[in-house]
Amino acid sequence: MQITKRGEAFSLVKEPLKVGNQAVDFELKDLKDKVFHLSQLLDKPLIISVVPDINTSVCSIQTRKFNEMMAKFEEANFVTISNNTREQQESWCAAEGLDLVMLHDPENTFGQAYGVLIPELNVYARSVFVINSDGKIIYEEIVPEMTQEPNYQNAIDAIVNR
Repeated sequence: MQITKRGEAFSLVKEPLKVGNQAVDFELKDLKDKVFHLSQLLDKPLIISVVPDINTSVCSIQTRKFNEMMAKFEEANFVTISNNTREQQESWCAAEGLDLVMLHDPENTFGQAYGVLIPELNVYARSVFVINSDGKIIYEEIVPEMTQEPNYQNAIDAIVNR
C-alpha cells in the first residue's frame, strides 16, 4: 500500500491490519512512562488515533479533535500513538494545555505490527483503528494523503452502530 505526502508516494512497511483482523498486542509508554498494553484498554471499545508527527499542524488538529469528541463519548477508550519521543509529546501537550493518553513508540514496534510505518520517512501513516472488547478490529482508516485529516465521525459510528 502506498501513502502520499503532498503527492509524493511512499510505501508502508507491510499491508496494514484490516477490519476483521485480531489486533496485535502492544507495550507502549505514556508521558509518565506508565506501560500500557492493548489488553488493558479493552474493557470497552478502543479508538487508536495514529499520527505521523505530533509537532505538525494536521497531527495537532487530529489529536485535538479526537480529544474533544472523546471527552463527550464515554462508551470507548481513546489513545493517540506516534513515534515521537516522550519529550516531544510532553512539550506538545503542555503547549496545547491537554491531558490525554498519548503513547510514544520511538522503536516503531506498533508501526511495524500494525503495518503503518513508512520506513523512508520514519513516521507512521495517519490512521485510525477501532478495536472491540474482543480485540477485533471493527474499523480502520489509513488516510491516503498524509496532509489530510481522518474521518472522525466514522470512527465513532463504528462503536455506536456495532
